[in-house]
Amino acid sequence: MRIDVVSIFPEYLAPLELSLIGKARQDGILQLNVHDLRSFTTDKHRTVDDTPYGGGAGMVMKPEPWAQALEAVSQGGASKPVLIVPSPAGERFTQALAYELAEEQQLVFACGRYEGIDERVIDWAREHFTVRPVSLGDYVLNGGEVAVLAMVEAIGRLLPGVVGNPESLIEESHSDGLLEYPVYTKPSSWREHEVPAVLLSGNHGKIAQWRRHEQFRRTVERRPDLMDTFDAGQLSRADRNALAELGYDVVGGRLRKRPEGGPQG
Repeated sequence: MRIDVVSIFPEYLAPLELSLIGKARQDGILQLNVHDLRSFTTDKHRTVDDTPYGGGAGMVMKPEPWAQALEAVSQGGASKPVLIVPSPAGERFTQALAYELAEEQQLVFACGRYEGIDERVIDWAREHFTVRPVSLGDYVLNGGEVAVLAMVEAIGRLLPGVVGNPESLIEESHSDGLLEYPVYTKPSSWREHEVPAVLLSGNHGKIAQWRRHEQFRRTVERRPDLMDTFDAGQLSRADRNALAELGYDVVGGRLRKRPEGGPQG
């Protein structure tokens, strides 16, 4: 995969030289290039922003440097590169989207700053890219670089050969719509806190069942919104029993939260 990042603060992306993503770059699994937007300006001040039409606070990033930068990084080819524009007005970044983007040949990230990029850039880019405005969450950052660091790591680690044990990707949070179960290591007793006895039992069937139930419990407690979209069509009897204890019934392949004190369905 090739990833290109365009930013006025290319040094902000230095952490991508570290850890698994850095090693993937060294091993040739991931070709990652960071470009300085100011390199695509034509005036002596290397200006990338100007005042907004219609008035208002802040500055807007000028269209021409962005067009020049995007033309320079686009490889073209049989399919359009995917242009990802970090924006609080974009679709929510999820693990499912990370998997989807990991299948692409080229991703281009446009790191906006100030009040954002001139909207005409987005309109023009649709002729040459598959444009995906993407948001990390319902909050505002100073620029797109922080979001890009998170997205590149989430996407890059899904590429074959990046994570040493591919099985670890299967059991992670959000891989199946649930949060990950809690994990423990030695010693088994630490500051009067004990590792759950089932994990010391050697009974792999019971351990797997405990972990699955902990996924349900943790998701219900911390992210109950995920239960609204969880596909419950292939649940085992043990799964259904665990969910019943947590106040959920399976109706038409979806989970339904029972009213407080209501009978089990």
